[in-house]
Amino acid sequence: MVRTIALYTAPDKTARFAVMNTHAKLRIGHSACPHDCPSTCALDVEILDGNRIGRVHGSRDNSYTAGVICAKVARYADRIHHPDRLLKPMVRSGAKGDGQWREASWEAALDLVAERFDRAEAALGSETVWPNFYAGTMGLVQRDGINRLRHAKRYSNIFDSFCTNLAWTGFTMGTGRLLGPDPREMAKSDCVVIWGTNAVATQVNVMTHAIRARKERGAKIVVVDVYDNATMKQADLGLILKPGTDGALACAVMHILFRDDLADRDYLERYTDDPYGFEDHLATRTPQWASAITGLPVAEIEAFARLVGTTKKTFFRLGYGFSRQRNGAVNMHAASCIPTVTGAWKYEGGGAFHSNSDIFKLDKSALEGRRYADPKVRWLDQSQIGRVLTGDAEALRGGPPVTAMLIQNTNPVNVAPEQRLVKQGFLRDDLFACVHEQFMTDTAKLADVVLPATMFLEHDDIYRGGGHQHVILGPKLIDPPEGPRSNHFVIEELAKRLGVAEMRGFGMTEREHIDYMLEKRGLGDFDTMQRDRWADVQPDFETSHFINGFAHRDGKFRFKPDWTGTIAPNRPPESMGPQGPHALLPLYPDHVDLIETADAAHPFRLATSPARSFLNSTFTETDASRGREVRPELMLHPEDAGELGIAGGDRVEIGNARGEIVLHAKLFDGVRRGVVIAEGLWPNSAHERGEGINVLTGADAAAPYGGAAFHDNKVWVKAGPMAREAAAPAKA
Repeated sequence: MVRTIALYTAPDKTARFAVMNTHAKLRIGHSACPHDCPSTCALDVEILDGNRIGRVHGSRDNSYTAGVICAKVARYADRIHHPDRLLKPMVRSGAKGDGQWREASWEAALDLVAERFDRAEAALGSETVWPNFYAGTMGLVQRDGINRLRHAKRYSNIFDSFCTNLAWTGFTMGTGRLLGPDPREMAKSDCVVIWGTNAVATQVNVMTHAIRARKERGAKIVVVDVYDNATMKQADLGLILKPGTDGALACAVMHILFRDDLADRDYLERYTDDPYGFEDHLATRTPQWASAITGLPVAEIEAFARLVGTTKKTFFRLGYGFSRQRNGAVNMHAASCIPTVTGAWKYEGGGAFHSNSDIFKLDKSALEGRRYADPKVRWLDQSQIGRVLTGDAEALRGGPPVTAMLIQNTNPVNVAPEQRLVKQGFLRDDLFACVHEQFMTDTAKLADVVLPATMFLEHDDIYRGGGHQHVILGPKLIDPPEGPRSNHFVIEELAKRLGVAEMRGFGMTEREHIDYMLEKRGLGDFDTMQRDRWADVQPDFETSHFINGFAHRDGKFRFKPDWTGTIAPNRPPESMGPQGPHALLPLYPDHVDLIETADAAHPFRLATSPARSFLNSTFTETDASRGREVRPELMLHPEDAGELGIAGGDRVEIGNARGEIVLHAKLFDGVRRGVVIAEGLWPNSAHERGEGINVLTGADAAAPYGGAAFHDNKVWVKAGPMAREAAAPAKA
């Protein structure tokens, strides 16, 4: 075949050379990153022909993405054209998990799934079927359409407690609404505080705007986290504290603000509920008190407080990481109180931002079949899937055992807490599981039927960015390989076989669902969005900064949150009962010891932080990402390692009451003593005993409304057998 070298202008305006077939013409398609990340980057995709892509770029035309994306998405061709993609439906032909499969046609595979769902329902009622999903794609059509089938058939509901509950609850307890200053205002700030998110690894656009503020305005960047990660290396001031102690730091900072007359008392009088009671409460929350809890030197706490107190245009970018503790909602609320004490909300480039999820208002009622939702159908907590599948009566909410599942967009055998229970549940002979996936994940390996799924450039969808303000279209840009089908296809085909295809919401195409949502929101339709590429729905300055009052009835920011109230964005239904110990939550922001505090038997605190080259359990299949992460490791302080007789590269065992796993030691002085870090969700098979890091994480519901405390674990660490063996990367 004849090939030519063509010069073209890439989206970043640089000249590039491309090798292509003479009959193929490179073009640029537009989409959005589908993965579980607040950035939801607008993408420009090099399309080499009808079913292949080249490099992926961040769109320079999008004011938030600003031409920058993470390296793993830039290399998306490695993933979408990966030789190990699932291409054929497969049915288990041996024992569960032994890797024996036979190929099946789509018709036969879907017939089998429907038959097994009907059989399960006939035996134990509709609630025995549990459609299970999460955020493997953030596209609304492909992610949320599974609920349409759920509601139409009265299958068990899923309470999505993995990620947002603690963070969203804590933020809205103060503000009353999940929005904040335009995140592009970071570039107009004089100080950007990045708290609880390793933005270089997980939200690269945050760094784009923060660094712009530094270059153009001389702004300072402050990073608050539990270890010296890639983001902290960009900071002018980095604060490394112990996990779960953020509330103590926030209280000490506000103590100093009141003590040194750096509080905006006029703002407090007008905009807050109880400034005098709060100031009295903080009188004993001194820097010395916080230093003993956080491990931070008093001088660092004082310096941080003076910086934010004297810099009115301080923008607090609050992430999810520091809220993934059992006291996470309290910590998030406490951090959001700081710009309220300083009055930073008044200024462009000031205030606190966590998520814009309240601003989009896309009507998903038809997509999700909400008219068929029955309030009497039980809700099952996704974080407690191990307990659900092993028959825990409380986790089952008094209903029947789960004996049939459809799983899309999630990999619970790898990502869910209490991994040993999860695996035990999936290995039950009386559980039928259909997994719709792109690769043979840990969950797919334990399924009865595996269906091959399309990727985001191979179907139509629409996205909204919680970390910014854009609704972005993701139209189909290339043809999938022969075999994979979209989530939407699977839901529609099962609906036909299960007798609900005539109900409202079924029978619509992906584009028709997108048209419905856009038209109801006043944003045109699919064609309009394809022309414009995205819509900016950021509220005006007064709304975003709560200039006309916060979103409580009295317009006041709440220093005294109502932890038993009804404002939480993702509060579970009453049928789930109490989700956390409300009575233990403090009246005002404070440090509250709901965390797994280290003890004599478990002298270390473990945080399971994200890896730069992975995104949850995605990208672990590509050679480039795996090569950059090398192998599963445990980062621990050299002095702790020395006391344990551990050297760099040694095999170490780490464990608690939930189990134990083997990792390799990485000595690292950018962490407080007594704290260990395990970055990244490696496949279970990449670990020596076939068990991953979530063997060690707990599934108890954190206060006040549930949520998994993935970074809140007390553990022991010891030198493993055959320490100092060759440090070769583990193979998945």
